[in-house]
Amino acid sequence: MMTVVGCIAHQHDPWLVLLSLFVCVAGSWVTARLFGRATAVEGPLQFGWYFLTSVSAAASVWSAHFVAILGFEPGVPVSFDPVMTIVSLLVAMAGCAVGLTVAGHWRSRTAGPLAGGVVVGLAIASMHYTGMLAYRISGISHWDRSYVVASIALSVVLSVIAMRRGTRGDQGASRYMGLWLAFAIAALHFTAMAAFRIDIIQAGSTFSDPGTRHAFALAVAGMAIVVVSTGLVSWIIDDRLRTESIEGLHRMALTDNLTGLPNRLAFGERLAHEIGVARNRGGQLAVIGIDLDRFKEINDLRGHQAGDEVLRALADRMTMLLRAGESIARVGGDEFVALKPFDTRADLTDFLSRLEPALFAPVRHDDWDFPLGASLGVAIYPQDGVLPGPLLNNADLAMYRAKADPLTTVCFYEAGMDELARERLHLAADLRDALARNQLRLHYQVQTSVSTGRPIGYEALLRWEHPERGLIPPAEFIPLAEESGLILPIGEWVLREACAQATSWAPPYNVAVNLSAVQFAHSDLPALVEQVLAETGLTPERLELELTESTIFADRDRSLQTLRRIKALGVTIALDDFGTGYSSLDTLRSFPFDKIKLDRSFTSEVVSSPQATAIIRAVLALGKSLGIPVLAEGIETADQLQMLEDEGCDEAQGFLMGRPVPLRQIVESGQLTLTHCLAEFTPSVCQAS
Repeated sequence: MMTVVGCIAHQHDPWLVLLSLFVCVAGSWVTARLFGRATAVEGPLQFGWYFLTSVSAAASVWSAHFVAILGFEPGVPVSFDPVMTIVSLLVAMAGCAVGLTVAGHWRSRTAGPLAGGVVVGLAIASMHYTGMLAYRISGISHWDRSYVVASIALSVVLSVIAMRRGTRGDQGASRYMGLWLAFAIAALHFTAMAAFRIDIIQAGSTFSDPGTRHAFALAVAGMAIVVVSTGLVSWIIDDRLRTESIEGLHRMALTDNLTGLPNRLAFGERLAHEIGVARNRGGQLAVIGIDLDRFKEINDLRGHQAGDEVLRALADRMTMLLRAGESIARVGGDEFVALKPFDTRADLTDFLSRLEPALFAPVRHDDWDFPLGASLGVAIYPQDGVLPGPLLNNADLAMYRAKADPLTTVCFYEAGMDELARERLHLAADLRDALARNQLRLHYQVQTSVSTGRPIGYEALLRWEHPERGLIPPAEFIPLAEESGLILPIGEWVLREACAQATSWAPPYNVAVNLSAVQFAHSDLPALVEQVLAETGLTPERLELELTESTIFADRDRSLQTLRRIKALGVTIALDDFGTGYSSLDTLRSFPFDKIKLDRSFTSEVVSSPQATAIIRAVLALGKSLGIPVLAEGIETADQLQMLEDEGCDEAQGFLMGRPVPLRQIVESGQLTLTHCLAEFTPSVCQAS
């Protein structure tokens, strides 16, 4: 060790030693950074980075060696063989390229750095001793073998440590790899130079002038710095591009592409942050769930492009009203959520009063004013929840409560809403098993001729007989079925069961079956109807399918094609709840309906309201002019029926003529007989019929 120190102190120019160490350390640091980038990418680009890394490493090793050699003072004339000098550089490049690639690319995290480190260490040693062959002196050179072996061993061991540190992938990997690689280069050189002995033959030196040696050393160091700097600049540019790319992807991941508002992920992060702020300062925080009420109509009537433009305009409008600390995000198709930190209830009221006009004012697009509207649900930290998940969930519960009440725009969360939500979840779970457990039933309500009072058919109405809760009304479970998608298998069961039971009726009255909007939109309805008719044997003329105007407007072109295909089977189609839809006259003109069912909201007021009477007269006149029979729903009194008879109404349905009852009860009353016994009927009932 003292021999090495003495060699450095007494046989080297200190300034050139420092320059050599600077080149060694700087080049090793850049090499380590480039190596880290090479191991972080994949594919052909990875080998490009390995090439830059090997060039930087070779330039560092070779330049540090020759600057230090120029700083060595042998006391004899010195010159360099140009061929061997170039060969030494090529040896460094080839060895470093192989070693670094093996260390970083080998799948084994143990064998790769070990093998690569050995190759790099041997490359450094080979470069040095090849370079020393280019060192021409006027004297006889000798080598101390023990120091030669020690120099090679140090180079290999320190290079292995450098490669192992560089492949760890932790935060300090590049820093420590550069440090150990610089140790390997310096230890190899100065230990090897301590092994170098010279027997002087002729005094004097080609480099006797220190200025000449310094100039040559600076030129070599400058060349190395240029090469290394090129690699460093490449790394900096790539790192900046990667940073900008990551930042761009982060912005994209947190931004809604359509409106430019924060998305659900960004809102979640903001909500968590604001909860922490409110907790520290003892303030309150309101989470406001927003759901547009009439957005679906815009998409249906004017197309999705118009809907997108409306969402953008609405987002801009809401953004402009925000003040410090307030935020709004888009979290779904037509769903938004707002955040309002506040200290007093007046602050929250002010925010809501600014928000409501923005949501309810019409949006103009292509000379068309789109009327909007929204339902808002408010949950407040900390009383309604202290974590983001419960707060968002409670705001949604309040929003759905507001949506269910047409007279309510803003609804604040109440603890009882959780119970209602849990009850709906349990009910939805029970509904999934209702079909398999044979809990669904069909009841039938008679439809009669107004002029004769005789039955002309029966409408099939679905009932759910829950084992614990008893008979559950359709208004309670049908929305659940539509939300969960269960309406499709349930609707198919109703159609099949009604047709199968109607085949046994005598007289062969018609059977009417309601279709939901979900059935009409998501299933191949004509094929299903044809299949059911074929399986049950019911003649198509006896089946009547009822649907509302809102069902049709989801997709007018598709609806028209579907109705025409059903009509081609011979099935009749009735327009249900007439008078409550979007554009009834245009609907009657465009679609092939066989019957109009006048909504009960008109017949219930026919005796007391002149306006209702006038509307009924107009509808009856319209039906006669179009040749479409009209059935009035909701007839409960003799006065209502008499008025309809006086006005020439064709058919009627309501409690006055008969309530919905099971088929068994209709058979037992004698209104119907069965031509064959149904599976659910006892033989005594069949014999009585």
